[in-house]
Amino acid sequence: MHPISRRQFMLAGVAATAFLKALAQDNPRIYPDRWVYVSTGLQSDEELERVQGIAQTAASHGLNGMLLSSGFDQLDLKPPEYLARLTGLKKTCDSLKVEIIPLGFSVGYGSGVMAHNRNLAAGVPVRGALFVAAEHEAHFVPDSPAKLLNGGFEERQEDLPTGFSVHGANVSIDTAVFHSGKASVRFSDFTRVRGGAYLAQEIRTTPYRCYRLRCWVKTEGVSPETRFHFWAIAPDGRNLAYVELPLKGTSDWSKVNWAFNSWDADHVDFRVGIADGKATNVWVDDVELEEVGLTNILRRPGTPVVVRNEKTGEAYEEGRDYAPIADPQLNFRWDHDGPAIQLPAGSRIRPGDRLRVDYFHSLMIYRNQVPIDMSEPEVYEIWKRQIPLIEKYLGPKRYFLSMDEVRIGGFCKACKDRHLSMAEILADCVKRQAEMIRAVNPGAEVFVWSDMFDPNHNARKQYYLIDGSFEDTWKYLPKNLTIACWYYNKRDLSLPFFSKLGYHTLAGAYYDADNLDNPKGWLESLDRTPGAVGIMYTTWENKYKLLPAFGDLVSKR
Repeated sequence: MHPISRRQFMLAGVAATAFLKALAQDNPRIYPDRWVYVSTGLQSDEELERVQGIAQTAASHGLNGMLLSSGFDQLDLKPPEYLARLTGLKKTCDSLKVEIIPLGFSVGYGSGVMAHNRNLAAGVPVRGALFVAAEHEAHFVPDSPAKLLNGGFEERQEDLPTGFSVHGANVSIDTAVFHSGKASVRFSDFTRVRGGAYLAQEIRTTPYRCYRLRCWVKTEGVSPETRFHFWAIAPDGRNLAYVELPLKGTSDWSKVNWAFNSWDADHVDFRVGIADGKATNVWVDDVELEEVGLTNILRRPGTPVVVRNEKTGEAYEEGRDYAPIADPQLNFRWDHDGPAIQLPAGSRIRPGDRLRVDYFHSLMIYRNQVPIDMSEPEVYEIWKRQIPLIEKYLGPKRYFLSMDEVRIGGFCKACKDRHLSMAEILADCVKRQAEMIRAVNPGAEVFVWSDMFDPNHNARKQYYLIDGSFEDTWKYLPKNLTIACWYYNKRDLSLPFFSKLGYHTLAGAYYDADNLDNPKGWLESLDRTPGAVGIMYTTWENKYKLLPAFGDLVSKR
C-alpha cells in the first residue's frame, strides 16, 4: 500500500471538516443546559429586583439555568438580609423553572476565602531583607542596587528624557505641565497600537526582593478602555508586575502605587506607559522604584518568617527575641510601609545588629485579583463550612467550581512540603472540592472552568507567577466533571480535546461584545462535539441587552 501524501492528507482533512460543518448545519441541537451568568452581591432590594428581572427575561426566552456568583465562599459571613434576598431569588427562579447553579470555591479570585483570613493569600518569597536593630526595634534598610535614573524627567536630550528608551509614537517631554520640578513626560494623540507606548530602563535588582513602584498621572480625553501600566520584564521574558489600571477620562494628578517581587531576576526591563484605547494626553511624572520590607507580609503555617543575624547566621525566636510580626494594614496594596520589628526586653538582638529576614508577601494581579493558597488546610475547612449552607438555601442539583486563572502559587512552604508538581496540586484541589460537595450531596453534578486544564489555554509551562508548571493538569483531573470552555478562538481545539477524554462540555459564550457572532460560532462548534450539553450567556460587565436574542437563538433552533 502506498503511503498517503501530505496533499492527500490535507485534502482529506478539508473534506472531513466540510462534512462535519454541513452535518452540524443540518442537525442543529437544542441543548439541555441553556444558562445565563449573573454576578451579584444582593446588597439591596433593588439589586434583588434587577436579578429577578434577568431570571424572568431568561425564562421567557427559553433559558433554564442561572449560574449565580454571589459570594458563596463566604456564605457563613452573610447578614440575615442577604440570606432573605437569596431565599427570595430562589423562590422566583423556582417559579420560573430556572435552576440556580452556585458558583464558588475560587482559588484565582480569593476574596471570599480571604474574608475569613487575609493571610490565606498565595505568597511569594523575600529572602535576606536587611533590618538594622536599634534599642527597641529593628528597621528595614534597603540594600538592593535597584535605582531608577531620572524618574522626575528633569534631564533630557532634545525632547526625550535621558536614561530611558522610548517606544511608541508621540512621547515627549512637557515643560508646561508637571507634578513637580520643571518637566513631565506626555503621551499624546494615542491610539491603540501593538505594545502600547512606554518608557523603558534596565534596572539591577536583587533576586527575591520586593520593590514598590510609584508615580503621578494626569489625564485628558482618555477613553474608558485605556490602561496604565507598570512592567518589570525578567530575563526569561516573564512580566513580574501585572497591572492594568483604568484611567479616568480627564483628571488632575493622582498617585499610582504598585509592586513586584524580583523572583530569581538580577535585573529587569522596567517600563511605564499606556496601552489599549485612545487618549488625547496622559502625563506621567515623579516615577520611583524602591525596595520595601514586610509590607503585606503573610502569616500562616505555610509562610514562615525567619530572622537571622547577618554575621553569625544565628536564627532568632519569635516571641522571645522579637515580637510577633504582622502587617496591621494587610490590604494587598502598596500604599503603606511595612512594620518595624519590635525587640522585647531580654532579646538576644543587640543595637547595631544587622538582621536578614526571610518572609512571604502577597501580590495583586491587574486591578484587584489576589489568589489564595491551594495547600493550606484552612482553605478547605472554610469551603467545607459553606456547602451545608448552600444546600440549605439553594438545594442545588449542580455546583460550579470557579477554578480559573490561578496566577500565583507554588512558592510557599505549604506547597513545597507536598513534593507535588503544580499540575498535581491544582488538580488535587479540584478533586477535594468535588469530594466535599458530594459528601453532602452525593448526586451533585459538578462543573469547572476549562482554562487551567486546557493545553490550548492556561495549562502550560510558564504562567504568570507560578513557581512550577501547569502542563498536563488534565491528566490528574477527576473524570466525573463537566468542563465549561470559554476561550472562543480556541473552541475548535478545546471542545474536542475534552470530549475525547470523555468529559461533557458546556460553552461560555462571551457577551460584552454586543453582537451574536460569538454564540453562533460556539453553537457550530458544539454541534460537532460529542458530549456537548449546553451554552451560557456570559457577561463580566452586566450587559444583558442581548439576552432575549441569545435565548431565542439557543432555544428555537
